[in-house]
Amino acid sequence: MIYEFPNSASAIRQGDIFQTIPRLDISFAELSIVNKNNEQEAVTWDDVRGSTEPLTAVVGLRPVWAIVITQDCDATRVPDISLCEIKPLPSVLRGSIPTTLKQWVSHLKKQAVQNLKWFYLPPDQGIGFADRMAVDFLATLRVTRQDLEAARHLRRGRLNEVADEHFRERLSEFFRRYPYNEWYPFNKEEFEEYRAANATEAELISPYDYQR
Repeated sequence: MIYEFPNSASAIRQGDIFQTIPRLDISFAELSIVNKNNEQEAVTWDDVRGSTEPLTAVVGLRPVWAIVITQDCDATRVPDISLCEIKPLPSVLRGSIPTTLKQWVSHLKKQAVQNLKWFYLPPDQGIGFADRMAVDFLATLRVTRQDLEAARHLRRGRLNEVADEHFRERLSEFFRRYPYNEWYPFNKEEFEEYRAANATEAELISPYDYQR
């Protein structure tokens, strides 16, 4: 498949895939800190953000699959490594989920060009993916380089050369993309046809004054 399997001593690189990386779930509105009396106290972030002393908090953790997005040259020297969460593909798809192999092939081909928010990872027992997965570019996390290097036993593999080149390009497209409403140049009739063709997202499609 599109994966390769470096030995545990291999340096961390962009495209490295890790299993069970801890992701913090924290809410500004509901924090649980350990106060000076060594007791848990429910606060908001606004209550404590002015503190000049480090705070100890009780936070939620969950293990996630993740892939390194930091560039190779930085991954060997920067203090922190950035990763994106890997999720089951259906959870990042918009619209209906394909049900046949033919539909999947057509959908993946189309989305590989049109959708810049995720990157497809095919199933492979060697790396541990029983189902189709995707890198969610909207779900990022940070791990210290020192911690990630110490956790290289959690690395299940990495993207091969072909996949890594594609991943690098998709990643750069996502972070440099220019946000715009693709229907902005349409006249009134073209806009109405566009909105009708995208009925599942119609509530998100608002006309400009010249399209009313």
